[in-house]
Amino acid sequence: MADRGGVTQSGRTPWVLTGIVLVLLLWLVLYPNLFVLADSVLDGGRFTLEHYAQFLGSRSEREALWNSVWISLASVVLSALIGVPLAFLFAQRDFPGRRVLGALAAMPVLLPPLVGTISFMFLYGESGFFTRGVQTLLGLQQAPWRLSGAWAVLLVHAYTMYVYFYLFVSAGLSRLDAGYAEAAAALGADRWTTLRRVTLPMLAPALGGAALLVFMTSMASFSAPYVFGGGFRVLTTQLYNSKLNGEDGLVAVEAVVLALASLLFLFLLQRYESRREYTGAGKGLGAGRRESGGRGWLVGLAAAAFVGFLLLPHATVLLVSFVPEGTWTIQALPPEYSTENYTRIFSDSQRLVPVINSLRMATVATVANVVFAYAAAWLLSRRRVRGGWLIGALVALPWALPGTVLAIALAYTFNVNQPLAGRFVLVGTFAILPLAYFVRNIPLVTRAALASFRQLDPSLEEAAASLGASRWTTARRVVLPLVLPGLAAGALLAFVTALGEFVASILLYTHRTRPISVEMLSQLRAFDFGGAAAYGMILIVLVALVFASGYRNVGGTG
Repeated sequence: MADRGGVTQSGRTPWVLTGIVLVLLLWLVLYPNLFVLADSVLDGGRFTLEHYAQFLGSRSEREALWNSVWISLASVVLSALIGVPLAFLFAQRDFPGRRVLGALAAMPVLLPPLVGTISFMFLYGESGFFTRGVQTLLGLQQAPWRLSGAWAVLLVHAYTMYVYFYLFVSAGLSRLDAGYAEAAAALGADRWTTLRRVTLPMLAPALGGAALLVFMTSMASFSAPYVFGGGFRVLTTQLYNSKLNGEDGLVAVEAVVLALASLLFLFLLQRYESRREYTGAGKGLGAGRRESGGRGWLVGLAAAAFVGFLLLPHATVLLVSFVPEGTWTIQALPPEYSTENYTRIFSDSQRLVPVINSLRMATVATVANVVFAYAAAWLLSRRRVRGGWLIGALVALPWALPGTVLAIALAYTFNVNQPLAGRFVLVGTFAILPLAYFVRNIPLVTRAALASFRQLDPSLEEAAASLGASRWTTARRVVLPLVLPGLAAGALLAFVTALGEFVASILLYTHRTRPISVEMLSQLRAFDFGGAAAYGMILIVLVALVFASGYRNVGGTG
């Protein structure tokens, strides 16, 4: 019989599956990163710290490191200042339209990184709608500002990343028992004391998780610094420029430093959280909402105005996508609109290639993620699997490393043909981008599947085995249907992430394999703003359709 950990009938762990999963993780996750580390300390086959000395001796490199760290910390603060109050507003106040507005407030999560960046350029850039409107209103000869430098990067980061705090804190508030706040009030604590001493400490896990995601996402951010950075250097753009200049040793050092900075923040945050344990005996009542009374409409209007402001970039991308090429120059608003950009994309097979590429590569990567995640999560949910700790550590590693580092690691590993060393020429082929997407999303899908496996009662597998079902029949007829909702949710997130992925794509693509995100950048460089926006809208629609379909199907299976 299987024990409580779900070990098979004979007590033997599925060593073949463990071996396959471990080999894949060692080969595709650990091995490439070891190559980067080796290249950072080797020159012509001999050990040297010359590349590190070059990095530390360069003022621009040190400045890029410092800028990456402080801009990420500032992004955490600004994102929290937007997302946390917004979560409290929709979770604890009752007013007309609260549900719809609360859902719309999460809409920026549908904007892939590059789409969000160019939407800000169209709206708040030097020639953007809002900027030109202010210029016309005030009768200025020049634009009142330039969207460039650190403050521009921070603006984009705060807008695109506040969603993490909003969603995490909203979920935390939905699970928070209102009895704690009532008990604090009964003891004489005012509203602010209760917030500071009771509510926020109870939300510490949600706040910590959101802060970690924002910091890691900001450290890995490429599109905003690349488009708006100007002379403001960060490690991701510095690494990209070093790669273009062929400075392979310096690229390796920059990748190692970027990875170490991210891992250090992860370690410090986890250590901080381990010292601050907040638990409570919740009764499942959730946080109570205060009625707004006669001020409900005012609160609703204020919330609608703020959410409308947050959705302006979406509307801007939609508007610009209907602007024919070359018609919008110095006017505050485009002088004419048409469907020309969409017609060109869908009538020209070459212009449709990036859309097809993105769909194909995202599909291949997601299918591989689902198969791998099912096997890895099944093993991790078995407490006596040998090597389980190593599988768990390697599964989490891609999430802890910026996408730029993973892309460089894969480029270093799979650029020569050495089959005995596990190296093949994949750079320049169709396979390298789906491989990068697959590695990047291993933690996402595996963790989602693992959550479902841990809710699965092992006695169900025991019952199937006692009725004569083979291991494969049990997996197909019993286990898979029960873990499918979690697996599907992870696959959904992985697919939309791969669909709009830009950081790894810009480092690994070829003209033949260019995805939508890279084609958008090409259109921007050619000053075809309408074409870039049209590709952006296609990406937004695809992501929205996948989310809508996945939500309905996952909800139905649950």
